[in-house]
Amino acid sequence: MRTEWVSAVRALGGDGDVAADLAARYAEPHRRYHDTAHVLAVLRDSAALAAELRLPPEERAVLTLAAAAHDVVYDGRPGEDERRSAEWAVSWLRRAGVSAGHVSRVEELVLATLTHAAPDGDLTAQALLDADLAILAAGEATYDRYRTAVRAEYAPISTELWRAGRSAVLADLLAREPLYATAAARARWEAAAKVNLARELAWLRTP
Repeated sequence: MRTEWVSAVRALGGDGDVAADLAARYAEPHRRYHDTAHVLAVLRDSAALAAELRLPPEERAVLTLAAAAHDVVYDGRPGEDERRSAEWAVSWLRRAGVSAGHVSRVEELVLATLTHAAPDGDLTAQALLDADLAILAAGEATYDRYRTAVRAEYAPISTELWRAGRSAVLADLLAREPLYATAAARARWEAAAKVNLARELAWLRTP
């Protein structure tokens, strides 16, 4: 994570290393899914999509920074977490001397994870959001560990409320046609993700 962050900052003309803060935040004990393994997976998958999409170097750099920062604040408060993560990125990138335009672009990308809807034609945002949802296409055992980990992050919520809220999220994802915005992600993950989503939704709706 440190290597990717430093390289991306330097590619945008800045100079700053936030490795200690990044590592500490993603290692917070209350995280069960949105942890170091998750952010490394998003970095990996977004970079692979960026290569397939042939994004220009500056867009690849801002994508890397957004991927690293997108869950840097995670307290189980949807909306607030994304906004605070964007604020964290803005603060550190300004200190690193990254230009205002690039800082705003990273902020925009992190905030796109709030609605998980990318603007039409914004391939960089699409790559980030698709990579963030790559876990949905995991093998059955890995997917089940993922859903268990996410549930653990919301342990204070009652089973009834959790089932209702999670079902609504899954139903929305399952209804998306397509689920993934980029052709590269659809080819990699669409079919498997739809199977996993349908399976978990059926389980949640079972009395």
